[in-house]
Amino acid sequence: MDRISGQKSAVQYLYPPIEPFDQRMLDVGDGHSIYVEQSGNPDGRPVVVLHGGPGGGCSPAMRRYFDPEVYRVILFDQRGCGRSKPYASVTDNTTWHLVRDIEMIRAALGIDAWVVFGGSWGATLSLIYAQTHPERAQHLVLRGVFTMTQAELDWFYGGGAGQFWPDTWDRFCAPIPEDERGDMIAAYHKRLFSGDRAEEVKFGKTWAAWENALATVNSTGYSGEGAGEYARAFSRLENHYFTHAGWLEEDGHIMNRMSRISHIPAHIVQGRYDMICPPVTAYRLAEVWPGAELRMVPVAGHALSEVGISAELVRIMDRMALSGGPKVAG
Repeated sequence: MDRISGQKSAVQYLYPPIEPFDQRMLDVGDGHSIYVEQSGNPDGRPVVVLHGGPGGGCSPAMRRYFDPEVYRVILFDQRGCGRSKPYASVTDNTTWHLVRDIEMIRAALGIDAWVVFGGSWGATLSLIYAQTHPERAQHLVLRGVFTMTQAELDWFYGGGAGQFWPDTWDRFCAPIPEDERGDMIAAYHKRLFSGDRAEEVKFGKTWAAWENALATVNSTGYSGEGAGEYARAFSRLENHYFTHAGWLEEDGHIMNRMSRISHIPAHIVQGRYDMICPPVTAYRLAEVWPGAELRMVPVAGHALSEVGISAELVRIMDRMALSGGPKVAG
């Protein structure tokens, strides 16, 4: 029987807040130490949660998608994010460093294999991690799928989403001279890494505001102005990754390697009106993934906090818990 209550608030679908039973800083080399926490049942089914961005960091709310009596929930802040040190650093900070870090966490916690749960950039990283270490991914649960292709970057930073949000897009473009607007990622990179702290904060706020404004289906096209230092850090990290196309071997890297994980079961939850990561990517991914089940949420955008998305993710995790299966802790 589903625990879902049918209430209209996303909070109603989530488990009550729980505190970590273990928190640590893990030295992963290259001068980086990353924050790692565990909550829920120490002997439960391990699930690692990969946050979005790149640059977003994890939050206590991310623990609330999992029955704490069933799951051993592992959250961590990726390099340069949240409580990881050094904060906002882009040095030795690539997709492949993060894949290595995930494996270091797994080994440090004595876990043989785990459920991999990620949304947006976290979905990208989940897929790349699973393709690199398929024996370690027992099940994937993905939300708001992004596969780091040029088409996806062009959609969001080349004017595609701007066709639906022209006023918001104009605000994003306004600080950039017209002769540089043909490559907005490069134009913002120049200013986010200018060495002028005030300029970096200013452009960091504008970069972050464009994404935040389009996150929910009920958006007005405006977002509240976040803290300057967080906006600078988030925007620099995200731009750093997008400037290098995630350091993937070729455009379409993830789709070209789906045979490596075709046997792994997965659930994909996608908002029908996701303006940041359009649903076509999730749809095409599910088409070539025999083990995947796609849940298209009818009235939802991109954000994890969307009511329909929260409900679907909790429903999936609850049904996985009811279905049993072997615990995979080492």
